[in-house]
Amino acid sequence: MPPAPACGTFDPVFHRDANVGSDGVRALRIAYFDCFSGAAGDMILAAMLDAGLPADELRETLGTLPVEGYELSIERITKQGFAATRFDVKVSADQSHRHLSHIERIITAGSLPEPVQRRAIAVFTRLAAAEAEVHGTTIEKVHFHEVGAVDAIVDIVGASWAVERMGIDRIICSPLPTGSGTVRCEHGVMPVPAPATALLLKNVPIAATDETGELLTPTGAAILTEFAHSFGPLPSMSIADIGMGAGSRDGKTRPNVLRVLLGELAESAESDLIVVLEANIDDTTPEILGHTVDRLLKAGALDAYCVPIHMKKSRPGLLLTVLAEPHRVSEFERIVFEETTTFGIRRHDVTRSKLSRRIERVDTPFGGVRVKIGMLGDRIVTVAPEYDDCREAATRSGVPLREVMSAATDAWTASHA
Repeated sequence: MPPAPACGTFDPVFHRDANVGSDGVRALRIAYFDCFSGAAGDMILAAMLDAGLPADELRETLGTLPVEGYELSIERITKQGFAATRFDVKVSADQSHRHLSHIERIITAGSLPEPVQRRAIAVFTRLAAAEAEVHGTTIEKVHFHEVGAVDAIVDIVGASWAVERMGIDRIICSPLPTGSGTVRCEHGVMPVPAPATALLLKNVPIAATDETGELLTPTGAAILTEFAHSFGPLPSMSIADIGMGAGSRDGKTRPNVLRVLLGELAESAESDLIVVLEANIDDTTPEILGHTVDRLLKAGALDAYCVPIHMKKSRPGLLLTVLAEPHRVSEFERIVFEETTTFGIRRHDVTRSKLSRRIERVDTPFGGVRVKIGMLGDRIVTVAPEYDDCREAATRSGVPLREVMSAATDAWTASHA
């Protein structure tokens, strides 16, 4: 089954220039899905429509798919006291079961941009993998049943297109409540979460709820676990638009709506959003932890390190911390699980302040060396010779490393006097 979560890597093709400010700094456009009452495919798309997705363009885009026998209903309603948008696919003809290959042909036959096709197919592949594991078969042999019906195709393709049309760069999702009790599906009565939904939620934080019934559908789970770069609380962002998408059920303890918050986080040289991964470890050897850190850094982690901590039962241990770009979280989590004995990894989003940087090259008596320049606005606050260049020059020249580093700093200072 494809790893979850945070495997989406977006490449928006619509309105990219709209996220560039007058100062030339491109703003990072964020969508935060607040799933306090669960999620379904129709609720996700309804929330995007409520937040400003053009309904006419959505209809036109979906109309390019070779699918018939359905009508779209989009209306503003009041759901348990809250204004929201309801999106419904009314199927007017019997629909046959489909395999993944059939759905792929439908998606690629339309006039969808390539990133939209890729994302929609990835969601269906995720669903197929979950269904295959539940029923003990292969992805190729899975009959999609409910999730292969027209309404699922519309929901998944529509949500994939909405991400591109609204220029969303990064999606963050709240922990997902699944509901409680039982749900009736094609194979009989099953506990909530349904088997396929439970598999889709591997490594994804879920939220406890006292609401009975199925709050999170397989389609909703597949879309969010494929799209989300990370899961957690609302990040630091400037909210521009809010959408409320209504579901078909009536909640007993909470309104059956999904909220999406759209906004921006400036992705300038001075600020960005990263994910911090942490694991407490007290039963792994120093050699394994050292290898783990090396592997994480070689794989492209922004940083990885260990610090000593005091754990339960008076045991000394180590805190392994990894700093990662949001879209690579699942990759680094996999490395930590493979290499260490930890049973869990904590994760949280942080906004990182940093100096803007540029690289210059200087000549020293020991050869050329790159120097990293740190800028705070227009002011230079840090000048740091590159360690690898200095080490290579020191080894080649047979002199102490600090002598090469000092020479590089002096050379840069002299060239800017």
